[in-house]
Amino acid sequence: MGGPSTEREVSLCSGRAVARGLHVAGYDVTEIDIDSHELNIPEKIEAVFIALHGEFGEDGQVQKLLEQRGLPYVGSGPEASKAAFDKRISKRIFVENGIPTPEYEILGKGDEKTLRFPVVIKPACQGSTIGVHRVLSESEWENARKDTLSYGEEMIVESYIEGQEVTVGIVGNEALPVIEIVAPDGWYSYNAKYTKGVCRYLVPAPIDAMLYRACQDIALRTFEALGCRGFARVDFRISDSDDLYVLELNNIPGFTETSLLPKAAAEMGMGFSELCDRIMAMALP
Repeated sequence: MGGPSTEREVSLCSGRAVARGLHVAGYDVTEIDIDSHELNIPEKIEAVFIALHGEFGEDGQVQKLLEQRGLPYVGSGPEASKAAFDKRISKRIFVENGIPTPEYEILGKGDEKTLRFPVVIKPACQGSTIGVHRVLSESEWENARKDTLSYGEEMIVESYIEGQEVTVGIVGNEALPVIEIVAPDGWYSYNAKYTKGVCRYLVPAPIDAMLYRACQDIALRTFEALGCRGFARVDFRISDSDDLYVLELNNIPGFTETSLLPKAAAEMGMGFSELCDRIMAMALP
């Protein structure tokens, strides 16, 4: 837990919650706070639950190091992790596999936008909505663009989909109940995500039954297309005309007891410690 990324504090919260959950489930747990790109793991460790968000956790780096040491770990392998984390790669995979996703383009510092407003811009490699902006007009563009590009040399520009935001957790090969995220002004920003009481989470999402099943089916297709394993969470927008669009797959989603994946598991009657145990049992070298 922890890590060197911009998501360090969120990761520490996830890690502490997972440690408590595993302890309740009967595991002998050691909390390892990573504060660099080095991995120092005590000899006695038998398997690793990765609760690192962002760089070094979700991008395949720590997975590669664990495989080199022959240590089993939870979640996706190095290649799938990199594909999910780097939106340039995941977008290409979505298109190649017929997974619906908003129209997009990849821009560098000197490139001109061709998509019409409103758009969403996001760093190619970040999580937790860091550096993400909804840009409604030309007057907002330059400041938003500068901030997004401060997190990397390229950014993703997507057509903004007016409508609902939903998410689908996956554990093993099972899609969990769909959650609708009701955020202020329909925008799930960083502040909305991490400020208690700002958003409402509706589980199960109150949407049409066919649309509900389609969310779960497309989430599993996305999981498989990226080559993921273990667990993940797929985020969607549903347009006003009920068209589904995959935004991204989070291969190490938030894991506090109030995070979205545990909320979905709880709707199925799976407690937090049981969820941690089930994921830990799927650890692979």
